[in-house]
Amino acid sequence: MYARLKTFQNKDGSKRTYLQIVESYRVGKKNRQRVIANLGRLEDLGEGQLDRLIESLARYSESPFLNLNDSSTNWSKEWGPAIVFHHIWEKVNLGPILRLILSRTERSSPVEEAVFAMVLNRLLYPLSKLGLNDRWLQSVYRPEFEQLQLHHFYRALDFLADFKDEIENMLFEQVRNLFNLEVDLVFWDTTSTYFEGKGPSGLAEYGYSKDHRPDRPQILVGVLMTREGLPIAHQIFPGGTADIDTFKKVIQDTRQRFCLNRVIFVGDRGMVSPRLLDDLDRDRIEYIAGVKMRRHIAVDAVLKTGGRYKAVKENLKVKEFWYDADRYIVCYNPKRAMHDQKTREELVFRLTKKLEEKGPKSLIGERGYRRYLVVNKAEATLNKQAIQEEARYDGKYVLRTNCQLDSHQVAEAYKTLWRVERAFRELKSGLDLRPVYHWNDSRVRGHVMVCFLALVLESSLIRFLQKDSKARYLDVMSDLAKLHAIEMTCREKTYLLRTELAGDAYE
Repeated sequence: MYARLKTFQNKDGSKRTYLQIVESYRVGKKNRQRVIANLGRLEDLGEGQLDRLIESLARYSESPFLNLNDSSTNWSKEWGPAIVFHHIWEKVNLGPILRLILSRTERSSPVEEAVFAMVLNRLLYPLSKLGLNDRWLQSVYRPEFEQLQLHHFYRALDFLADFKDEIENMLFEQVRNLFNLEVDLVFWDTTSTYFEGKGPSGLAEYGYSKDHRPDRPQILVGVLMTREGLPIAHQIFPGGTADIDTFKKVIQDTRQRFCLNRVIFVGDRGMVSPRLLDDLDRDRIEYIAGVKMRRHIAVDAVLKTGGRYKAVKENLKVKEFWYDADRYIVCYNPKRAMHDQKTREELVFRLTKKLEEKGPKSLIGERGYRRYLVVNKAEATLNKQAIQEEARYDGKYVLRTNCQLDSHQVAEAYKTLWRVERAFRELKSGLDLRPVYHWNDSRVRGHVMVCFLALVLESSLIRFLQKDSKARYLDVMSDLAKLHAIEMTCREKTYLLRTELAGDAYE
């Protein structure tokens, strides 16, 4: 049965319309309709008569019928990100991994759900564990969160610290199979994050702060990532540890833990030294490392050597040299060279103008000008030789390697190091790694592990989007946040509704 309008024309040309309830039936092979009820003329069914009729009929319907005038909204909670990230949580086998490990322990608290809640909070609106428990949990729709209390989060941090290596090992195998990864290049970089307070003894130490907070004790955090930008593992070191020492330890640890036959480590120029690279050569460990350009004998000799560049891409050319039995790759970016030249010319112009107008005393403390000046007591002049020598570095960087990859593969592998640098930006800003408020060693390690797992889920979602969609991660996240679950009550019955999918949420 269905409702239909039937229109008739009067003799004077006017029209009258009736609302009818009609039933369809078959006669032989033909469909026929018959009127079950004539509800009257449409214009006479105003003033709410039709609404009252529908409402009274709805009492006998098996499907819910909501009258907004007789209903109330109990709450509206964010739903979209929880759905998607929990799906990825299971897709990369994080849920099964935690459940397997938990089955061997005597922990009875909802550890897995507490870990997922902390990871989801890192991805969305990073808060302290207290803020997460007191405010954030109530704003997200996931019924499993209702069982969580503050002490569950602290116990979950201890669990993550205890089983960190085992979780990473099992997760690595799952992610490698899921994304068909070829783990021949492993990128490693470190960053520091500081404590509010003293931090745990033996871990929180003063050292070189990449956060520009030398007044705070810190830890050093390093992340291993594949060339596709997927995290493999992370390490935590005392805040006073030198980058070079972390590099040696990670090389040994990674090969043993993940049973990799061949790994080429890629490291930034700030974390390696000629001495370290000589040690790697001696131990037959393959590497690709950026080297410092200035005041480096080998680099100076390589840049003075002639030779033609081989084009790799529009903005990348390479040429290869050997110096003292070491292999060097000179990489050249024409666009970057123009930028460097323009920057230097503007700097020299401002320097000349300051010298003419204010004299050499005005340049005291200006570190950016120092390399272009010759200072003699109270006089200062432009160092034209230094300016000419600086032009040699425009758009260039130099790599040292002992691997057998072609020169263009070496250059492209090093350029991929930006994925690790981006990972640290996410860890410290988007995922809010810093500052650390925990004072217990286990809680600090658990907190960093939560941030690492959040990075795994984020990287996996980006990977899925790159494979199956053109939607951008930030756009998807923004639209997912608009997907809410809404609880409504109508005539003492409770209904769960959702908002429409907005923008890229469907992706």
